[in-house]
Amino acid sequence: MDVSSKIRAGRRWLAGPEPWPARRTAGECVLAAVLALLAAGTQELMGSAGPAQFATALAVAVLSLLRRRLPATVLVVSGGAAGELAGFGPLLIVAGWSAGRRIPGAGKVLAAFTASCVLNIVVGAASELPRFSPLSLVMFSTLYFLATTVVPGLASRYWTQRRTLLHALQEHNAQLLRERAMVAGQARLRERQRIAQDMHDSLGHQLALISVHTGALEVDPALTDRQREGVGVLRDASVAAMHELREVVGILRDGVERDDAAAAPGLPPVEDPRPAARGAAGIEGLVAAARAAGNAVELRCAGSRRPLAAAADHAAYRIVQEALTNAYKHAPGAAITVELRYEPDSLVVEIANGPAPADPGDVVSGGQGLTGLRERARLVGGMVHAGRTDGGGFRVAGVLPYGADGLGPGTGAAPLVDVEDDFRQQSPVVPLGNGGQVMDWTVVQRELAMSGGRGSRSSGVVLGCGIAVGALVLLLVAGGFGLFFLAGSAERGMIEPGDYEAVKVGTAEKEVRESLPNGDSFMTSGLRDKGPARPEGSECLVLASSEFGESLAAEPVFRFCFRDGKLIEKKSYDVVH
Repeated sequence: MDVSSKIRAGRRWLAGPEPWPARRTAGECVLAAVLALLAAGTQELMGSAGPAQFATALAVAVLSLLRRRLPATVLVVSGGAAGELAGFGPLLIVAGWSAGRRIPGAGKVLAAFTASCVLNIVVGAASELPRFSPLSLVMFSTLYFLATTVVPGLASRYWTQRRTLLHALQEHNAQLLRERAMVAGQARLRERQRIAQDMHDSLGHQLALISVHTGALEVDPALTDRQREGVGVLRDASVAAMHELREVVGILRDGVERDDAAAAPGLPPVEDPRPAARGAAGIEGLVAAARAAGNAVELRCAGSRRPLAAAADHAAYRIVQEALTNAYKHAPGAAITVELRYEPDSLVVEIANGPAPADPGDVVSGGQGLTGLRERARLVGGMVHAGRTDGGGFRVAGVLPYGADGLGPGTGAAPLVDVEDDFRQQSPVVPLGNGGQVMDWTVVQRELAMSGGRGSRSSGVVLGCGIAVGALVLLLVAGGFGLFFLAGSAERGMIEPGDYEAVKVGTAEKEVRESLPNGDSFMTSGLRDKGPARPEGSECLVLASSEFGESLAAEPVFRFCFRDGKLIEKKSYDVVH
């Protein structure tokens, strides 16, 4: 294994279950370097230098890189080391944040933080016990650990659990949407099957009867040629309608092939002498059939023919078919013009008829034909317009884009939008299924709004600010108690150099003790056994000076020794820690 492979394996091991991209690797290295510099600077302020300072910085950098892989171990080691070496303080904050989110299980988290806190207090007390009282050490160490380690750990764990919960809700919501779409699709399929069966059993039977009876009537010798021609038109129309019905039934059955032998129960199959071409190519057949029925229909074509997408091609056929049907019903006998214009980017289909020569009377109409045409054209990116002309006639015009099959390179054509539509109808539709994740973001936005934010980033900022404020309040409270405690303790163990000079040897012990503090303070707890030898048989009062010494390591001390009720000696000296 070469060096690069070992480096990659080591990086994967450090990253743990989460992959480390190059950006994360660089960020971790920069953070380790910053923590190492902070540790080195802190140790230098505390009087450490040389190999000890370098070893502390190196240990902090290594532990920083290991905190993702071994969060509990790094937390406990950092807590113990921070009790002795102040340079591990910044690392302890980062280790608390990482351990809060990476240690699985509340019990393990509690155990890791408790062990780190106890170790921090024990090591700190062992190093500072001669100078400070055990109660003060435990109180300040606990407050410090809570503010710098527990609060970041709780904040990190809450943020991680909230993000995990939100992701789980999104996944669950997407799964519900997919299941709902599947249920709706199954319901639609069953309904379409039922409709297809009803159409096949009822309309197919009736159309087959019409075809058979018109075929028998067509060969009746009693009919004139004109009548026989009309009956032939009816028979052809019924056969074409029957074949179109089979195609519609096949579509409703979602691709189930039609059974040409099952035109109607108990009837033989009927061959279609003129299969219906349900596209732009079949418009000529519609016009020919209309002419054969005695209508004056003119067909005009302009431009070079281009292929259309299947849906658009079928829409063009249906527009002409519906417009001709309306012209037959509402303006019987009027001249009809059908025009097909192949424009550079779309096919324009226009059907216009003149005013009706006579009152058509009561016309039975469903009223949904034009609405269906508009919807059909909208689905393929086109539009349909219908309205009366200036001469009293009626005009239906449709504009249909060629689509992916008919657009040439560089045409730059775009789907058309009907003026009656709005932009919401043109919004993209994300398909349901395995192709991509589908989210109902209203649920997510509602959940985020309940947390006080407009999105994940803003809510995270609000949460972070709240935790920061809480930690600041906790530190202020702890600092207030600490200052109050320090002020009282300093008053009992510290005097001014002038007070030391004012005390004279030989003064009565009672008078001296009344003028001086009693020395019961953590500031003097480690000073009593240090300094010059005491006079034999004497009892001494040791007090700290209110002034600083020549260095941070040297502390000025005043000592008053009493024997037989009098002050027999006073000394001023420095205690080096």
